[in-house]
Amino acid sequence: MSESIFASRRAELLRRMGPHAVAIFPSTPEARRNSDVEHHFRQDSDVHYLTGCEEPESVVVLSTAHPEHAFTLFLRPRDKEQETWTGRRLGVEGAVKALGANAAFSTSELDAKLPAYFSNAERFVFRVGGTNPEIERRVLSVLSTMRMRSRSGQIPPDTIVDPGALLHEMRLIKSSEEVATLRRAAALTADGHLAAMRSTRPGLREYQVQAMLEERYRAGGAVYGWGYYPIVATGANATILHYHENNAELRDGDLLLIDSGAEFDFYTADVTRTFPVNGRFTKPQSELYEITLAAADHGIALTRPGATLDGIHDACTRALIEGLLRVGLLSGTIDSCIEDKSYRKYYMHRTSHWLGMDVHDAGAYYVGGKPRPLAPGMVLTIEPGLYVAADEASAPEKYRGIGIRIEDDILVTSSGSENLTAAIPRTVADLTKVQSR
Repeated sequence: MSESIFASRRAELLRRMGPHAVAIFPSTPEARRNSDVEHHFRQDSDVHYLTGCEEPESVVVLSTAHPEHAFTLFLRPRDKEQETWTGRRLGVEGAVKALGANAAFSTSELDAKLPAYFSNAERFVFRVGGTNPEIERRVLSVLSTMRMRSRSGQIPPDTIVDPGALLHEMRLIKSSEEVATLRRAAALTADGHLAAMRSTRPGLREYQVQAMLEERYRAGGAVYGWGYYPIVATGANATILHYHENNAELRDGDLLLIDSGAEFDFYTADVTRTFPVNGRFTKPQSELYEITLAAADHGIALTRPGATLDGIHDACTRALIEGLLRVGLLSGTIDSCIEDKSYRKYYMHRTSHWLGMDVHDAGAYYVGGKPRPLAPGMVLTIEPGLYVAADEASAPEKYRGIGIRIEDDILVTSSGSENLTAAIPRTVADLTKVQSR
């Protein structure tokens, strides 16, 4: 994204904040992996959305109350010794020149500088209970101190506004540049999934399949690889929704479920495909797969402006229940299964979520207490699934241990929707064909 795009986003947020307001967005804290080894740093999505800044220990301050500093950035100062060990830094001067800040200071100065930004501000846009508790503690401490000294004339804001009502509503509707970036993430994801499908065979380990995914992502320009830790689950592991061990051996006759998406330029895809390890579906596997695929197709067909995620979920759930009744995994009627929730032992999650910079992206799901109507520019997943636990005694034995999910990334358009991940095989015939190559 160009600096002009970040600048226009800041301008729009400042407009939405209204007069006499200040907003603070801290970076994600660095996290220790083990001993003196840290996890690879990835910037907080809000911070990057507004600035393009990728450095840790940075804090963004936006203000419509300060007369000169609409955009101030606090970040690490230049330090030759530290940069020799851990890499180059923008520094205070670099933040002004490269990122367009009106002013920049060392993060160590945050506590001392904040009163000047809080004074004359009536509203404070800040996520309490966010991802950086240390910055939150420092910010709230400054506010508390200012309240105790209010007789000196420095009056802090008396209202705290969650950024979800402002910034996250901006992030929900994707611009043409964002859609283009998501298309690139989807294309890299397709490369990874196709490589995995073509190479999967009995005897491999789940982590070897994961390596195929990551190689294609990074080779194509995904600096951070994936947007969330990949799920590579064979056999009954696929009935664990967020399975992360990825170390089991792929066995002849089992299915393999892959839930993985490449992250390109801070935007991630989110795709799940399920296919047989040996390239051939058994009859019980294909029965449950076709039920899931029909529900997924139904959900995608319903995705259009004015529809709601609740409505799509309800329709997909009814389609799944209809199939489960047909094969004998449930009994009764569709309505009775919904009423007694008996279907939830086989389908226990929602059908959709927003997608963008985060895999579960920003934006409210309900407006005024009602499900939010879809609008052009929104991107969401459609991901029905069926999961029959290996020890589910009420299920016919032939279905036990089968886990299936089919997930695609859908862009809402003015006339309906577009499946951004349609290039990744999803029918039984197409999966069989790609695996036979």
